Amino acid sequence: MARRVWSCFSSISTAVLYGSLSLFVSILHNVFLLYYVDTFVSVYKIDKVSFWVGETVFLIWNSLNDPLFGWISDRSFLGSQHAGVRISNPQVVLKRLQALSRTGPLFALSFLAFWVSWARPGLQFLVCLCLYDGFLTVVDLNHNALLADLAVSASERTLLNFQCSLFSALGSLSVFMSYSFWDKEDFFSFRMFCVALAALSILGFSVACWLLRQRFQGRARRDEEEDSVLKELCVGQAPLAQEKELTLGQYLKQLSKHTNFLWFASMNLVQVFHCHFNSNFFPLFLEHLLSDRISASTGSFLLGFSYIAPHLNNLYFLSLCGRYGVYTVVRWLFFLKLILSVIMLLAGPDQIYLLCIFIASNRVFTEGTCKLLNLVISDLVDEDLVMNRRQQAASALLFGMVALVTKPGQTFAPLIGTWLLCVYTGYDIFQRDPLQEVVRTQELWNPAWFSTLRQGCFHLLIFIPITCAVLQLLAWSQFSLHGKRLQSIKLQRQSASQELPIDVKDI
Repeated sequence: MARRVWSCFSSISTAVLYGSLSLFVSILHNVFLLYYVDTFVSVYKIDKVSFWVGETVFLIWNSLNDPLFGWISDRSFLGSQHAGVRISNPQVVLKRLQALSRTGPLFALSFLAFWVSWARPGLQFLVCLCLYDGFLTVVDLNHNALLADLAVSASERTLLNFQCSLFSALGSLSVFMSYSFWDKEDFFSFRMFCVALAALSILGFSVACWLLRQRFQGRARRDEEEDSVLKELCVGQAPLAQEKELTLGQYLKQLSKHTNFLWFASMNLVQVFHCHFNSNFFPLFLEHLLSDRISASTGSFLLGFSYIAPHLNNLYFLSLCGRYGVYTVVRWLFFLKLILSVIMLLAGPDQIYLLCIFIASNRVFTEGTCKLLNLVISDLVDEDLVMNRRQQAASALLFGMVALVTKPGQTFAPLIGTWLLCVYTGYDIFQRDPLQEVVRTQELWNPAWFSTLRQGCFHLLIFIPITCAVLQLLAWSQFSLHGKRLQSIKLQRQSASQELPIDVKDI
C-alpha cells in the first residue's frame, strides 16, 4: 500500500508540483486581501491613526523587503564563472526548495495571526502585516526564482507558468467559499475556515517541497562527487583564485548598464500602476457608471468574473506565448488595451452593455499581462547571467530588484486616481466633514452634478488605459530581448553552465 502511494506521488510531474505551490499561496492570499481591512476596521475597531501608521510602515517594509531578501538569498551567486567554488544548478534548486519548505508553513501561520485578537488593534495590525508580507515575499521570490532555475527554454517555462495559472485559478475558489463563513457578528466560523485553509497550505507546502527535493538530491550528490574527483585530479596544480564577493554597489552598477532591465522596469512600473488602479477603482466605476443601469446580481457577477477570469484567460495567453513568443503577445495586449479604450471613448458612457464588457475586459487583460511578465523576468535573469558571466543565475535577486522599482506603482495608483477624480468632478472620496457630507448628499440629487460625476468617472476609466498603453508601447519598443537576441542568450547560458539544462519533462 505504501509503495503504491509512493509510486503515485512519484508519477506527478515537476511542472505540476511547481504549479501546486501557487495554490497553497493563493488560497490564503486571496482571503487576506478581501477581509483583512474589514476585520480590523469593523471587528477589532482599529482607530484611524493606528490604521494609517500601520499602512505607512507596511508600505516602506513592502518596498524594501524584496531586494533585501533577494540579496540575502543570491549574493553568493554573483561571482563570475571563474570563481574557485562551483555551485551546480541542482544545488541552487535545493537551496530554494529548502527556503520554501521552511517559510511556507510560517507564511500560513502568519496568515492565522490576523483572525484572532491577541493584542491592541494598532499593534496587532502592524505586526501582522509586516510578518505576513515578510514570509510572503520570501515564498514569492523563491517560487518565482525557480521558474528561471528549473528550465531555460521558453517552452518549458511556459509549461511551468501554465501550471501556476491553473492552480491559482483553483485557489481563487477560496474567495467564493469564504462568503459562506464571513459574519462580523459571529467570527468563530470564519476563524475555523481560515484554520482549515492554513492547515491545507502547510500540508501542501511540506509535501510538494519534499517531493521536489527528492528529485534533485540525487543530481546534487552526483555533482558533488564529480567536483571531488576533479579536485583530486587537480592536486599539485595552482588553485583557482578566489574572487572577492560582489558588493551591493557593484551589483547596482552592473544593473544600471543592463538596458533591457531598465526598459522592462519602466514598462512594468506603468503595468503595476494600472493593475492597482483597476483594483482600487473597480467598485467606484460600478457604483457611478452602472449601479442605476444594472441589477445588483449583475454587478456582483462582474466583480467575481474580474477576479477569477485573469487566471483562466492566462492559460490561453500562455498557449499564444508558446507559438508567437512572450514579447509579441504582450505587445498585442498593449495594442488591444489602446484600441478597446478608443472604441469605448467614441461610443460614450451610455452604451451600457459595451461599458460592462469594457470594465470587465480592461481588468482581465491588464491582470493577464501582469501574469505573463514573470516569463520576461526569467529571460532577463538569463541575460544578466551571460552579460556578467556569473557562476549561477541570481534569479531571486533580480525578481526582488524588479519589485523594488515597480512597487511605487501600488502607491501612485490610488493617489493619482483620487486626485484626477477630484480635478474632474470636485468629488473627494476622503472628505469626512459632516457639513460637507450634507452638502454632497444634496448635490448627488442634483442631476447636473451627478452627470458631471458620471462623466468624470468615465473619462478616468478611459484615459488612464490610453495613457498607460501609449507609455508601455514606447518602452516595449525599446526592449530588445526577443527573437534572435533571446535565442543567442539562451544558447550562451546553456553552453556556459558546463552541464545539460534540467528538462522539466524528463525529471
